[in-house]
Amino acid sequence: MDFMSDQLFDGRPIRILTVVDIHTREGLSAHPRANFRAAQVVEVLDQLVRARGKPKSLRVDNGPEFADRLRDHWAYLNGVEIDFSRPGKPTDNAFIEAFNARLRAECLNASWFLSLADAKERIEEWRCHYNEERPHSALGNLTPSTFANQAQPARELA
Repeated sequence: MDFMSDQLFDGRPIRILTVVDIHTREGLSAHPRANFRAAQVVEVLDQLVRARGKPKSLRVDNGPEFADRLRDHWAYLNGVEIDFSRPGKPTDNAFIEAFNARLRAECLNASWFLSLADAKERIEEWRCHYNEERPHSALGNLTPSTFANQAQPARELA
């Protein structure tokens, strides 16, 4: 889980909450907002839990966005371990860093967002393309969605 920053055409800033499943490499969330409060981060996490189930852990960096009691309370209530990366060590969270680099190069740098709604639509289109149409060599040249679908029976047995 990480945050990225960008801006609309008129210079208004936006923040993008990104969440990646490190096993399947799926981009689970690339959610833009004008800003994020702790309750909104928890809301996104709750949506992901409803759709995918509870993770065992969340890897986050040490940014101020992740140092809040509400998120910690959510993790405690859901039995989710928070795994903080070491300050100045982006390699601790390499999968999200790689996802964010692709999102930046292929979507954010290539787009001129006219509104927050426009940003949400284009970023979600890119995320779907990333998950459903783009093969990954680390997954045997399968797309993340295909790999996740093949792994689902094993996940249910576990």
